[in-house]
Amino acid sequence: MTTPPAPPVTDRKTWQTQLDELRLREKAHTREGDAIAASRRRLPMVEVDPTTRLLGANGPVPLLDAFEGRAQLFASYHMWHAGRPAADQCEGCTFFTGQVIELSYLHSRDVTFAVFCQGPFEETSRYRDFMGWQAPWYSVPAQSLDSLVAGRAFGMKACYLRQDDRVFETYWTTGRGCEPMAPSYGLLDMTVYGRQEQWEDSPQGWPQRFRTDGDQFRLDGRPTSQWSRLAAGRDDDLGTTGNTDSDHHCCGGSTPTGA
Repeated sequence: MTTPPAPPVTDRKTWQTQLDELRLREKAHTREGDAIAASRRRLPMVEVDPTTRLLGANGPVPLLDAFEGRAQLFASYHMWHAGRPAADQCEGCTFFTGQVIELSYLHSRDVTFAVFCQGPFEETSRYRDFMGWQAPWYSVPAQSLDSLVAGRAFGMKACYLRQDDRVFETYWTTGRGCEPMAPSYGLLDMTVYGRQEQWEDSPQGWPQRFRTDGDQFRLDGRPTSQWSRLAAGRDDDLGTTGNTDSDHHCCGGSTPTGA
């Protein structure tokens, strides 16, 4: 096994001095993020039909019900390839959806998190069960696409506000704008080798084995996080015929050209 290159070794005082210099940039970056969030809170909003139909575990429900009585809703629009096996499902959506685990902090701020999936409910909910996700899960029927997706694409994330029986969309994003959902990326960014993706500005010889076409979220032919579920004995049968042609486009997620 070849040992990858590493940073030069120095004494702790020199190391801390350079780290302190970097910290100034980190703090400026944080403050700019705060300023952008402040502007985001001042955006206008657009009204959405509150009766727009979703399909849940108990059948059709209006969009209003997805709020679960709270004032705000964060919807993760999960891409789906109907009729394909679990191994061929969107690696980007799997990566992001799977990292939203503890919902109580969102609930304490009057925010509900839910997944709005592109595919049929029975098939997609089997995927949810296989992955062990606990977040509320809905399927978006074709007749609701104009109201909710409105010409955009699954893989996006959208925020909604409820005022009595009216619903408004306040923000949406896609591509790299979805990265706040993935603490794994934040942790990797603090490590010496980073995300190990080919677009990163890293020193010569640093490991960069992952492309950004979905490869960064896959391992040995399927979304990376599926392997631990299989090892735990979970069944990944989605009740489909299993078209094994995996030549499809998924929301690659971390493309450097994204927003």
